[in-house]
Amino acid sequence: MKFHRTFAAGALTLAVLGALAGMPAAVAANASAAAAVPAFNLDADVNRALKTFDVPGMAIAIVKDGKVVAAKGYGVRKLGESTPVDGKTLFEIASNSKAFTAAALAMLVDQGKIAWDDPVTKHLPGFQMYDSYVTGQMTVRDLLTHRSGLGLGAGDLLWWPSTQFSTDEIIARLRYVKPSTSFRASYAYDNLLYIVAGKIVAEKAGKPWGAAIQEQILDPLGMRGTKTSVADMLASEDHSAPHSKINDRISVVKPMPVPNAVGAVGINTNAEDIARWMNLLLNGGKMENGKQLFSAKQAAELWSEQTPMRIREPKPALAATKPNFFAYGLGFQLRDYKGRKIAMHGGALQGFYSTVLMVPEEKLGIAILTNAENSPAMASLYYRILDQYLKVQPSDWIKLYAEQEAAMHKEELERQGKETTARAATSQPSLPLAAYDGEYQDAWYGKVSIRDEGGKHVMRFERTPDLTGELEHFQHDTFIVRWKERNFNADAYVTFALNPDASIERMKMAPISTETDFSYDFRDLDFTPVKAN
Repeated sequence: MKFHRTFAAGALTLAVLGALAGMPAAVAANASAAAAVPAFNLDADVNRALKTFDVPGMAIAIVKDGKVVAAKGYGVRKLGESTPVDGKTLFEIASNSKAFTAAALAMLVDQGKIAWDDPVTKHLPGFQMYDSYVTGQMTVRDLLTHRSGLGLGAGDLLWWPSTQFSTDEIIARLRYVKPSTSFRASYAYDNLLYIVAGKIVAEKAGKPWGAAIQEQILDPLGMRGTKTSVADMLASEDHSAPHSKINDRISVVKPMPVPNAVGAVGINTNAEDIARWMNLLLNGGKMENGKQLFSAKQAAELWSEQTPMRIREPKPALAATKPNFFAYGLGFQLRDYKGRKIAMHGGALQGFYSTVLMVPEEKLGIAILTNAENSPAMASLYYRILDQYLKVQPSDWIKLYAEQEAAMHKEELERQGKETTARAATSQPSLPLAAYDGEYQDAWYGKVSIRDEGGKHVMRFERTPDLTGELEHFQHDTFIVRWKERNFNADAYVTFALNPDASIERMKMAPISTETDFSYDFRDLDFTPVKAN
């Protein structure tokens, strides 16, 4: 979401102000805009963002020229309790973990144990994609660059929400996930191939990914508070609780352990530790003691453009944030702002969002860790901080993002309302409800069941305990599954197709809301009935 500044004052008022000041109206407009923006004050800005976006707690780290400018907390660790967030409070940082996996691979390149353009099968002989050509051509580099041909979030239901698949099972099931584009043809974000990359790290270390990252990166950097599993984070005294919106109200939700996906989302850290990580990256892989954790050559490789990304036209209010270039590197998104290159990434897991952003030319790093699911809260703050350090005319990003978030949410609710109104409300299913019960099989996920439980028809994903919900009729042979866990915000359409003899041919799913996280990968599922023996 991208905006540009709007004004409350009319054009005539600005023209009069300009004439009185002896300057052109356009100049007066700019001066008026700048005057309307509150003066930068980190504490005031963060506290305003917490209130505006309904975020319980946040940690901020800012580094500049090798020094830690800020590493502190705001708000509370858990809604309804008074314990404050501080610089040591742990947060899940989800996909910001991808950079740690990329750095671990860079270290292996330095050591001559792998090369970026080695075939994956050289290091994981059992690795297999849907297409045999892609299997043979996929390189270690390809694992990190989101150009495999897989669709957005393809296969994520193998690990999200918490599943009973092992890491090895997830990797084995990749061979059944159909591509959506040609190999290396375009960008589409995925998580499964970072799970594969994490497996290579573990194999070369002869120990689990978490232990390898601890030994090779966290310990040398002095990231003493950082944990490589949710279980370890929860065992720490100073950790944040996850929060999600349920019916538009912020609520505490249960943590979502994902031990089978650590190569993609395994790091749990705090403001003090993430500051050390950013300084390492900004210093070309060199630690405070002067030793190279990984070479400057590999540091540059992490921030080199690998896969072009589409530049979308922003909303007018955020036009100033439109990049001139946009690409994915190795574990980082790359773009520009106000003439400076930026290396950044976001992270999202149930109840936690984070952003890590660096401006290499300015030796500037900004990390924002939150215990809620709100991207505008982070974006409004990092643009606020960027404007301050880059010495450009500021905008009231908090106000602009809040307005846009409200408008987009209203638009989505109206869209859903129109779909409900337009449905054939008096239509009936083609078959008796009991005929839809049974087991259904998808090639890569496996089985789901629909059963009558006390007069309700309940769908259960066999290897995902929390993906359990009641079916309600929508229209014709389409139902809606309402998940038991209401914080998922991922209710989905369930549509059945029939054979000529009125038996069920297949079952397809699709999320109801455009706000549903893409990792609820229902669209890629293609279920067929399991025949009774």
